[in-house]
Amino acid sequence: MRPPTIRDVAERAGVSKSLVSLVLRGSQQVRPEKRRAVLAAVEELGYRPNAAARSLSERRTRTVGVLLNDLRNPWFVELLDGLNSELYAGGLRTLLADGRLNRRLGEDLTHTFTELRVDGLIAVGTLPDPAAVRTAAARVPTVVAGTREPVLPNVDIVAGDDELGARLATEHLIGLGHRDIAHIAGQGVVGELRRRGFEAVMREHGLSGSAAVEQGDLTEEGGYRATVRLLGAPHRPTAVFAFNDMAGVGALSAAEELGLRVPGELSLVGYDNTYLARLRHLWLTSVDNAGHDIGRRAARRLLDRIADPARPGEVALTAPVLEVRGTTAPPRPAD
Repeated sequence: MRPPTIRDVAERAGVSKSLVSLVLRGSQQVRPEKRRAVLAAVEELGYRPNAAARSLSERRTRTVGVLLNDLRNPWFVELLDGLNSELYAGGLRTLLADGRLNRRLGEDLTHTFTELRVDGLIAVGTLPDPAAVRTAAARVPTVVAGTREPVLPNVDIVAGDDELGARLATEHLIGLGHRDIAHIAGQGVVGELRRRGFEAVMREHGLSGSAAVEQGDLTEEGGYRATVRLLGAPHRPTAVFAFNDMAGVGALSAAEELGLRVPGELSLVGYDNTYLARLRHLWLTSVDNAGHDIGRRAARRLLDRIADPARPGEVALTAPVLEVRGTTAPPRPAD
């Protein structure tokens, strides 16, 4: 049997095809009894709208392309949760692409999104090729989320205040009495901002000489290797502030492998307050970067930009907070 059509729904409900279309689009210009008749006919017939045909008639696909830096990062998953809930409420669906795949294939996935005629694009995290976002933004409403780059006209940026978050983490460790503090640094503008916040606080407290910075790569393995190098130095730190929770978990593994008790002999602070930090056997002190809220705000900005593409781009920052758990304590007194 052929699938039911909009004409079948109209005949069953005793209305015109145009009125059925109004009901399916959620128009408020339909009398309640007519709406009930149409919805009953849709249910009885098992009618499903033809998305391709609707896209052609409306010149919209009701889809949003989301390109993430790395789907393995749990903070991006929390951001996605907030993003999807808001877009779904706005009648939009998401198409997701992982920037890691972008790098492995040498393919510009933003080009794929524009070929699919998405209604909007959200770039999440520091991407390897900002030029691709720039090209896409010239063709489709775009929002950047979770990072501060690239800065483009008519593109909104929604992110956390990374420099402030790093200051909170560093002030916490100094407040506990730590003086020899190390930072496992990240990459891109976000990495620079968090390092800047760390170094500024150390400088303000006269501790620049005891501030160590070791480059990481945002992964657990990178955090582990950076911590091994830091703890192998002649003058090892008593506390480590990691760029993100994944690097913080790697630092925990390194400390355990080297026989150091956390927080008795080494205090650790992560960043992003992901589910990793909240696992009971880790219980990692971490900066809450409000991933879910950033996702919701980015979605709202995109909905506004779809309605008004020429609106000037704006930067919206969320204020981070420090969640103190079981990996930070005062340094052990010297023997």
